[in-house]
Parts: sequence; C-alpha cells; structure tokens
Amino acid sequence: MLRALATTGLEPDRAALCARLIADASRDGVASHGLNLVPRLVAMIRSGVVDVHARPVKVAAHGALERWDGRSGVGTLNAYACMEAAIALARAHGIGCVALANTNHWMRGGTYGWQAAEAGVIGLCWTNTLPNLPPWGAATPRVGNNPLVIAVPRGQSGGAHVVLDMAMSQFSYGALASYRMRHEPLPVPGGFDSAGELTTDPAAIEASKRPLPIGFWKGSGLALMLDMMAALLSGGRATHEIPAHPEQESGLSQVFIAADATTLSGWAEGSRTIDAIVEDLQARYPGERTLATRRQNMEEGVPVEPSIFEQVCSL
Repeated sequence: MLRALATTGLEPDRAALCARLIADASRDGVASHGLNLVPRLVAMIRSGVVDVHARPVKVAAHGALERWDGRSGVGTLNAYACMEAAIALARAHGIGCVALANTNHWMRGGTYGWQAAEAGVIGLCWTNTLPNLPPWGAATPRVGNNPLVIAVPRGQSGGAHVVLDMAMSQFSYGALASYRMRHEPLPVPGGFDSAGELTTDPAAIEASKRPLPIGFWKGSGLALMLDMMAALLSGGRATHEIPAHPEQESGLSQVFIAADATTLSGWAEGSRTIDAIVEDLQARYPGERTLATRRQNMEEGVPVEPSIFEQVCSL
C-alpha cells in the first residue's frame, strides 16, 4: 500500500502516515474504510480530484475556534492534521474546535477518535458526504450518511478507550459493499429494495440507493443537522453542493472538537467514573470489539478481500 501511494507523488513521510492510517483501519476490522478504499483514492488522485501536494491551512480563528481550508488535499492527512490542531487548542484553552472545508473522504472516521483518545482528550468529529441517504419519508438521496465519532479516553485502562464511530445510515455504503463481496446478508434490515420493501440484501440496497437512516426519522434529522453545522462552521459546502459520484466526492466539510479534562480540577475522579460506567454496563461498549479485533489480527494477520488486494498490488 505504501508503494501504491508513493506512485501518486505523495512525499515519503506523508505517504507513510497515510498508509499507516489506512492499514490501521483494516487491522481494526474496518477494511471497508481502509484497504478497500485505496483504489478509489488513487483514482481520485490520478484524475486530479485530490491534490497530493496540498496541505491544510488555517484561514480564520477566534479563541478556541479555528477555520481551515483543506485545499482538496488527501482527506486522511487533512483530518489527522486538523484533529492535531484541535488537540493543541484544547491544551491551551480546555477545548478546541477546528472546522475544515474543501477536503476529501477521511476514510475511517474512527481514526480521529482514537487519535484524540490516545492523546488523552475527549474527541468529537463528523463529516458531511455526497447525497447518499434519502430523508425519512423520501425515496431520493438528499442528505449524507454523515459519520459521527465520539471518543472518551480511559487513562488507566491500558488504551481501552470508548470510541463510537457510526454513520447516519444503518450500514455505511462501505459496509454494504463488504457484506456483498462476502456474499453475506446483513444481520438486520439495512435499507429498501427497488420495490420499497425493507431488506437484508446489501446488493439490493446498493441498487436502490435507499439505505435506512438510523432511528428512522431521528437519524435523518441528525444527518441534516450535522451537515448544517459542518457547512456553517467551516464556511464550506453542504451535502447538496457535493458531487454525487463517489470518485468526484470532494469539497467536504468536517468538524473536529477536542476537550482536555485534565485542565479541570477533579479530572482523575472523572476518569474513575468512566471506568465505573463501563464496568457497570455489563455489555460491550463502543470500541471494545475494535480492540479485540486488533489483538486477533495482530496475532493471526490482517484479513483482506483478495480482489481488492490484487487491485492495490497492481497500482
């Protein structure tokens, strides 16, 4: 993968970071937003949609709020840099918010939640997307599945942070593609078929372009609000202004928020409260399966989709 990215003109250090972030996603069991997206990323770079030489720049600031321009650069690198900037603001102000315009697909959104948690701060980030989710009660995609990530660090837990990473659709399009390639049905209905019936067939949902919003009308409403906030804070595009073709999906708007609880008195007690909440839950918490998958894949090897792996090798 590093060699494939190097062919695009990415500087060696940036290619290495990009390759690591993508590989980490596959290692953690999210190949749909890791290795599987590499052919698309390379195609977008070669077509000029993504500029490998562009780096994000700060264009406005007021206190702990900053606005950045991604300049059509590599989405993973733009997002990583902006979460780093938000963390730095949190160190200085207790909280920091960086809104990013004119960027590209950030691959796995959870990457930036784990980035924040590993830095010891609470992280909150989201992105808008191309219009790929019908609002509740409609049949035509008008809003995005706008992934939302929330991360809470657990300093005494050996890295067992709580990280929620979810799209506003019951299954992201990447997840639908993964189930389809494995010839597996979805575990629960994930959208509608061409006849308007709920189905667990990922191919039928992809064909109809009618994934199911999480929580029905609630997910539809949340997707809309995340889009509005991202466009307003970043000064960038809203979903209805983003090209609908996946390999033209550019000009995205994203928000990265970090809060440093160590700047407040009693933060250690708060950390113990988080551990108590997790222990009392007596069920799997967000991020727990990720850690289990990570351990298994580091011991046994990272599984890949053969056809995707061959595509990446051919690059």
